[in-house]
Amino acid sequence: MLPRGGILTEHEAGAKCADLCRKHGMSEGTFYAWKAKFGGMTVSDAKRLKALEDENTKLKKLLAEQMLDAAAMKELLAKKW
Repeated sequence: MLPRGGILTEHEAGAKCADLCRKHGMSEGTFYAWKAKFGGMTVSDAKRLKALEDENTKLKKLLAEQMLDAAAMKELLAKKW
């Protein structure tokens, strides 16, 4: 999930964390998690990071499926001999 509404920008401009969290209906834990992950990034950087994370998740799933297929083939071949 990407930060919404420039919350981090508002905080950098001097707004207090508790006020921002109340205003946007989020916990302070979520705010600080976002700040750790997205602090100092532009919106386009954050969107690019999210796209790369999504692509990485898909590739990991494909790799896991291929590894399962390979293990099943090895098991099948071992039983034949």
